Formats: sequence, C-alpha cells, structure tokens
Amino acid sequence: MSANHGTKAVIAAFLANTGIAITKFIAWFFSGSASMLAEAIHSVADAGNQLLLLLGGRLAKKQATPDHPFGYGRERYIWAFIVALVLFSVGGLFSIYEGVSKLQHPHEIEVPWLPLTVLGIAIVLESFSIRVAIREANQVRGTTRWWEFIRKAKSPELPVILLEDLAALLGLSFAFVAVGLSVLTGNPVFDAIGTLMIGTLLILVAAVLAVEMKSLLIGEGATREDQQRIQRVLNANPGVESLIHMKTLYLGPDELMIAAKVAFPPQSDIEHVARTINDLEGQLRAEVPQARVIYIEPDLYVAKPEIAPSTDHIVIQSGN
Repeated sequence: MSANHGTKAVIAAFLANTGIAITKFIAWFFSGSASMLAEAIHSVADAGNQLLLLLGGRLAKKQATPDHPFGYGRERYIWAFIVALVLFSVGGLFSIYEGVSKLQHPHEIEVPWLPLTVLGIAIVLESFSIRVAIREANQVRGTTRWWEFIRKAKSPELPVILLEDLAALLGLSFAFVAVGLSVLTGNPVFDAIGTLMIGTLLILVAAVLAVEMKSLLIGEGATREDQQRIQRVLNANPGVESLIHMKTLYLGPDELMIAAKVAFPPQSDIEHVARTINDLEGQLRAEVPQARVIYIEPDLYVAKPEIAPSTDHIVIQSGN
C-alpha cells in the first residue's frame, strides 16, 4: 500500500516540477534574476529526483537471485539516498555558488513582472503537489505525527516527496520576497540573499534525508508496536511455552524478516513442532502483513541457575 501511495505522490511531483522548471528558466532568461535561476535548478533537481525514485521502485521489484537471495527491496533506499546527494550537490551547492557570484557581481533585475508572475504560478503548482503528497501520506501514517512519520517511515518515497515539496514552497517564498525587495528597492543584493537562503534550505533538507536513508540502508527493525504484536502472537500460541528471543530486520520498505527462537515443551514431537511453526508463520503474516520472511528456531527453555555472589575478591579491613 505504501509503495502505491508513494508512486502517486512521486508522479504528481514530477509533473509539477517539470512544468515549473521550464517556466522558471524562461523567467530567468529574460530577467537575469539569480533567485530565479536557483529555483529553476532546484526544480530540475527535484524532477530528476522523482525519476530516480521511480527507477528505484522499478528495480526493487526484481526477483531474488542466488547472489541476492533476499531480493532487491533496498534499491528504493539506495536511490532515495542518491536523491539526497543530488539535492545537496545540484540544488544546494549550485544555489550557494550563484548567490555568492551575484553578491560579487550584482546587476538589476530586468522585466521584473515576469519572475514574480512565474513564482506566483509555481507556488500554486507546488501547493497542488504537496497537497497530493499529504493526502497520500495521511492514508498510511494514521495518527503518527508528521516528524515521527518522516523519521520512522520504512517507505522512502513519501518522506522524500514531503520534504522536497516543503523545501520547494519555502524556496519559492524566499525567491518571491527576495525578487520583490530587489524590484522595490532597486538593490540586487536582496536577490542574492534569497539565492543563498534557498541553497542553505536545500542543504539542510538533503542532510535530513541522507541521515534517514543511511539508517534504512544500515538496517532498521520492526516498529515497537509491530514488535509487541509479534511477541503476543509467539507467546499466545498454545503449542509453545514462550518466546526466548527474536530479531527483526526490514529487507525493503514492504518486506520484514523475523527470526525467533521459541521454547517448545520437552515432550513435543517433530510433527507437533512443524505444525506449530506453520501456524505461527500464518498468524504472524496475518498480524503483521509486512512479515514476508520468517525463521522460527525451536528450542527448550532452560532456566538459568541463580549464581551466588562471589566472595573471592572481598577485602576485609580492620579498624584502628
């Protein structure tokens, strides 16, 4: 479900950013606004990023191979991490460079009404894009707060699009104010400052995305709520004594691996163990739909003997 919602948001963002980029380049060509050029490059980077996200989603669907027995689900994380790098380098660093260049060699904005008109239209289009992203995210985040959803989501597309669209709206606002101040005062320094603010914003967003994607690439386990569900299923089955320990790992945004050691009664035969494990796998998949790969190791529960405190190293000091 999260992949489908993410794809809709990605396509909507790609269409919006492509149209916005074209109009921004036209406005920059006739006006010479540095903020407009920074925003045009920003939109190109965003549109390219959406293509990378779509590519990652397509590659993640490849079937498992002997060399990659758990499949290619993490392709989506890899390409989302590349998105962060593109946003940082192409969007952020270029905007900083352009802003510094404009401070060193300022020139007045020509045809001032054109960049302001384009920025106004771009704000409307970006509002449409972020509205689609919010609507799709609301269908999967439930009651989770927005920041927690972005930090804890296992599917990278929606958090990436939400942050990109938010950065785009803020960047457009910075550019609109900067260009407006430059037109009103005749001072092109405001345009350069707006460009620097856009670059700083993009670098901050790229850093947040990179940190989150790094965590997913290293490997994250199930959420606390899902871990509690898994424990309840394993402990509630009448065929087992108790859960000894377990580990979980997301192999991809929609594929969770569960490895658990479960204590069976000492008198259990192999048929009982096999049947119970099959039942547990079905119950786990029903309770946690993302649980695709499940390994359950049967064992016997052995209570650890209590160890009396050692007195070998006790030093007794006599008083004076």
